[in-house]
Amino acid sequence: MTLDQEEKVLSWPFPREEDGTTPPVLSALREAPPCAVLIPAGATAERRAWLVTRYPDVRQALMDVRLSADELLPGAPVRIQIPPGQRPSSFLRMDDPEHGRLRGMIASQFTARRVRDMRSAIEALTERLLDDLAAQPQPADLHDAFSRKLPTMVIANLLGVPDKDHAFFVEKTRVTISQGDPERSFAAYLEMSNYLAELAERKQADPQDDLMSQLAVERLSTGEIDLDQLVGIARLVLVAGHETTTNQIALNILTLLADADLRAEVLADDGKLIPAFIEESMRYWSISQDAIVRLVTEDLELGGRQMQAGDAVVISIPAGNHDPAAFPEPHRIDLRRDSQRHLQWGVGTHYCQGAPLAREEMVISIRRLFERFPNLRLATTNPNELFRRGTVFHGVESLPVTW
Repeated sequence: MTLDQEEKVLSWPFPREEDGTTPPVLSALREAPPCAVLIPAGATAERRAWLVTRYPDVRQALMDVRLSADELLPGAPVRIQIPPGQRPSSFLRMDDPEHGRLRGMIASQFTARRVRDMRSAIEALTERLLDDLAAQPQPADLHDAFSRKLPTMVIANLLGVPDKDHAFFVEKTRVTISQGDPERSFAAYLEMSNYLAELAERKQADPQDDLMSQLAVERLSTGEIDLDQLVGIARLVLVAGHETTTNQIALNILTLLADADLRAEVLADDGKLIPAFIEESMRYWSISQDAIVRLVTEDLELGGRQMQAGDAVVISIPAGNHDPAAFPEPHRIDLRRDSQRHLQWGVGTHYCQGAPLAREEMVISIRRLFERFPNLRLATTNPNELFRRGTVFHGVESLPVTW
């Protein structure tokens, strides 16, 4: 069966449940081989694509080099068309060897050893934000005061953004990634891009011990990359380090605030179960939605379907993470299950480089937040109203709390 022969076609993406959990339609679709769905293809057009939902099939699709992430290939399934002559916005939208070449330039900043060296700085930022939170009137928006700011400030330190620019950096990042006002978001995107370009040039003249200095001296000055590429790398680090970690931190906290028994279990024995909770929470919420799309470059068989070169493929992280064959009773948070195999970090060459750093931020944020505010509780009677709708990454709009 080819894409054109598929009779019943659903429109993708699928909305989440009112309580923010994964779309129930994914469970039904998982019972059959990959099915055809209609996906956006530009501002108004649509095209057909295979939707991959089973855990082993999702893993295979993420690792198969015949499924390309390159936005510049003819027929590539991208929502926003790239003008002729322009490069993709980041190496996330590239294949090897160029993807590996650019990715390798920042690898040293995200090793386990490097993250351990950053721990004290992350703890200091956490304490500063919690001090600010404690001084606010109640109820307070924990998302705005804490979970939105911590990842941005960590990335700012990593890049080498001066302290005096932190407020600008946090605000422009927030507006750039917001999806409510496209014109305002694009203006902030341009301001941030210009700022990063100027920062790179300053670091080139006066290098420090940070990522921008490393890229400016070792890569830009040598001609290995140009300024646009450097800004693209920095912007990817910023967006990836902010958007995913921000939303996951907020959802981790919301999960513990909504379930007193789970919270007690996670925080018992000096929080020894916090790392396990984080991995299980990532599997459970699967915040990346179904945002991963690929182009088939060679005919292949996947999940019992014969796919042809030129076909588009949607790889569903939420569906894979909720496959009961891989994770029994997937709609229940189970601290004793092996959640390390979840797919939220990705698999293969596109595995998230920032995973060690994000894990560290999440552990510190949970541990210190509940130590400082042991009586923290939600300041709403309807948690379902907090969730974001129709966004690339799942999360919350706000997190009102009192203590």
